[in-house]
Order: sequence, then C-alpha cells, then structure tokens
Amino acid sequence: MTFQTMQVGKKGEEIAVQFLLEQKYSILECNFHTRFAEIDIIAKKNEIIYFIEVKTRTGIEKGKPYEAVNKRKLFHLTQASELYVLKNKLRNYKLSMMVISIVVTKELKVESIN
Repeated sequence: MTFQTMQVGKKGEEIAVQFLLEQKYSILECNFHTRFAEIDIIAKKNEIIYFIEVKTRTGIEKGKPYEAVNKRKLFHLTQASELYVLKNKLRNYKLSMMVISIVVTKELKVESIN
C-alpha cells in the first residue's frame, strides 16, 4: 500500500466519522483490530451497533468504492464484529454492517459520500 493510498484511506475514515456524528451516531471505536480483520468504525445509534467499513477512492475509474467489499471481506468483518460483541458484552443489541463509500478529489475534497 502506497503512502498516498494510506492518506486517502485515513482521510476517508475522518470524513466518515464526521458524517456519522452529523447523523447523530455515537462513535464507540475506530480501527478495531483482530486477527481476522480491522473494523474501521464501530458506532451506535438507537440501540443498534453498526460495524462500518469505509472505502475511499479518488475517482470511479476502477469502480465505485463500495464495490471493493467482496464476500471474503464481509466474512472477515463478520468474524471481527462477533469478537467485538463478545469482548464488550453487547449481546442485547441489534447489530448491523454498513459500508460508507466516499469519492474524493486528488486534493482530498469530498465529491460524494453514500
């Protein structure tokens, strides 16, 4: 992974956190690491815990950012989220997976977020 790719990814996660806060989500944790995967953001809203994958690109020539989340990635995110639930005793909450897809300009200005 190049330094530029890491910068774009980090900026995307910052944008996603700000977006979630504006939508009244509580951020529980960022960059939760397990041996299975990393969960970019774990958030809560209305008694639902959201496990969020953030995908950021500087254009859509190679496809939309969310298209990079494949079955294998979802499987690993599911394993990591199950571990988080067990570790934090969150069995009484509803759980949901979410992908935040962000397109930025080369100057890292937001073009779109969904």
